[in-house]
Amino acid sequence: MESTHLLVFIYRNLKTLVAVGFLAAVAASGVSLMLDEYYESTVVMFATSQHSLGEQFFEETKKNDLLAYGETEDAERLLQILNSHRIRNRIIEKYDLYTHYEIDPTEPGAKTDMALTYNSNVSSNLTRFGSIRVQVLDTDPELARDMANDMAFLVDSVANKMRNERAREAYNLAVTTLSNTSRQIAEAEDSLATLHAMGIYDFEAQVEGLTAQYGLALASGKPGAARTIQADLERIGALANGYNNLSAFLEGAYEQQSLLKKRVELMRVDAETQLSSSFIVDYASAADKKAKPVRWLIVVMTSVVAVAAAFLAMLAWDTLQRAQTAS
Repeated sequence: MESTHLLVFIYRNLKTLVAVGFLAAVAASGVSLMLDEYYESTVVMFATSQHSLGEQFFEETKKNDLLAYGETEDAERLLQILNSHRIRNRIIEKYDLYTHYEIDPTEPGAKTDMALTYNSNVSSNLTRFGSIRVQVLDTDPELARDMANDMAFLVDSVANKMRNERAREAYNLAVTTLSNTSRQIAEAEDSLATLHAMGIYDFEAQVEGLTAQYGLALASGKPGAARTIQADLERIGALANGYNNLSAFLEGAYEQQSLLKKRVELMRVDAETQLSSSFIVDYASAADKKAKPVRWLIVVMTSVVAVAAAFLAMLAWDTLQRAQTAS
């Protein structure tokens, strides 16, 4: 019974529902014609593995391949840079988007309005293939193309700047450490030269030789010569600790200095080299067809919603009337 009543109700009000749908379609068509047309430009890129370039030149064993595609973490880091304030502010400034979007920068809340407008027109996201897609919508197709391509270029610039700044800090620290180590080596060599001037050249060999001579002197019945040799042994023995400490220090310091020189060169390469952070698969081009609004979809959806709303309202009114009549 209820189904029959519903069909009868629809049939009885069919003209009204059709009229509502028609009027909604006309209104939606008029509104959609007033909407600005937006064109979309897209850049697709893969992140690269962010490894030290200096290692490729100075390390004997190559642990990483600079030509390899980056992992998901590399793509996420690059995506974070693309969505950062550094990129957004440079794009806004370069293309004067406050003027383009007709936002008065002196008005309260202008930055918030700009952020909302920018984020609604510019987006960067990961695809299921592990690549990054940069999409720009704008009423000017050439501007959308230029903005998308510039974002791809800027992300390299910002990523390199961040990487170089970090490498430069490590480079400066390595240079300072190398300088201190070289100074300590020079001081130790000066102290060792003083010992050389006092006749200390090879402590162990000299002690071994003097001890043998001392034994021969005693065996030969030459007490005067033995006393002279004993005095030399005592003098050398008094300087033994200083000589041994200097020799041990210099042995380790030379190795450290050699390693630091290598590290300084490695870090210098990383601090000065501009290395691409992405592989561009597709550069953006100016679209020749609008991306939105999809006018037919607006008209259809508006008509469906209007008819559905009218049907529910009329059904509710009919049910209320029937209930009042029954009571």
